[in-house]
Amino acid sequence: MKLDALPIEFQGAMPVLRDLQVAGYEAYYVGGSVRDILLNKPIHDVDIATSAFPAEIKQLFRRTIDIGIDHGTVMVITDDATYEVTTFRTESTYQDYRRPDHVEFVRSLKEDLKRRDFTINALAVGIDGEVIDLFDGLSDLRAMKLRAVGNPYERFHEDALRMMRGLRFISQLGFTLDPETFEAIREYHSLLAKISVERINVEFVKLLMGSSRQAGIKTFVESECYIYCPGLSEHGEALLRFADLIGPAIPTECQAWTLLVSMLGLEPEQIRPFMKEWKCSNQLIKEVSQMVPALALRRTQDWDNWQLYQLGRELAVSVEYLMIYFGEKPNQAKIRLMYQNLPIHNLQELALKGNDLIQQFDYPKGPWINAVLRAMEKAVIEKELANTQESLLAFAHKFMEEEYHD
Repeated sequence: MKLDALPIEFQGAMPVLRDLQVAGYEAYYVGGSVRDILLNKPIHDVDIATSAFPAEIKQLFRRTIDIGIDHGTVMVITDDATYEVTTFRTESTYQDYRRPDHVEFVRSLKEDLKRRDFTINALAVGIDGEVIDLFDGLSDLRAMKLRAVGNPYERFHEDALRMMRGLRFISQLGFTLDPETFEAIREYHSLLAKISVERINVEFVKLLMGSSRQAGIKTFVESECYIYCPGLSEHGEALLRFADLIGPAIPTECQAWTLLVSMLGLEPEQIRPFMKEWKCSNQLIKEVSQMVPALALRRTQDWDNWQLYQLGRELAVSVEYLMIYFGEKPNQAKIRLMYQNLPIHNLQELALKGNDLIQQFDYPKGPWINAVLRAMEKAVIEKELANTQESLLAFAHKFMEEEYHD
């Protein structure tokens, strides 16, 4: 098979391949970019594989950076872009199920491709557009089938993360899993315990956000991989409920975690420990912790001003979008308009400040100031009180009489 035309991303990298070939080396586009071109999907990174050894690559190109030279990868810097150029290699045994004990550089493209995870990722394209397919990857692409290169038990024993990658590809591409590949995942799923949570997290989030997440999540459960993921061992049924949510691909990581946590039925105090186990960032945990209860409330009633004010426009719009997965049509424009029409959007917009309260009341500084401000804030948001100094002062005096009278 030959590509009719190379995509613009490949054309940009063509001088690198041409220089390698002129110097007497083989060079090909490889990996996910080749797969995505054949699937008519956008390309993210262009990876180049070559028979040139790292020292030879560095000698050939004027500007390079050693980004993974122990594994044969050199970044070549051109005037317009940077490209990762990796030497053909074979890998030894994997004692820790995630990294080879040592890497050996070779001159053979076949030796390099046969160490890759799945046949659809073991394709190469030459500078002339010819597709090199040594493991029937093209047939698997046409059949929309995900199959390990060679013996799947060997591939997953080498790097257990490949199991999560496979499930992620099911979710992203809508492919079916080759039966032998599935059996190997089901047999070796416990090896995920050997993989760092950070690496599993990357694949898991992509799995949650795939356009075919229903198939990906169901296979995740059926293979029992979920048992060896943080905090999920008791939640197989909840994961299947998540898989049954009908709707488009989940747009953001924050929304994906919000939906997942909601389906798991975690209590508010359980959210942070759960997401900490997954090594999520504090900012992500904070946002999800706000969105989960907001989504639960939104599923039972419409937005009110106070709920909208507390959550903020962006998170509220994000929560509103999630109603699509519960059979409702989201009205994000309404949320934006409601937020725009709030009397104030933050405490600083109150017409009465903390210093004003100190001047009005003969009390030492203390928590009472914040208590009064927060009470005024809520009353203004709920349109029970006008945001004027006169109204706020009257409210403050009444509040102080009721709460702090002797």
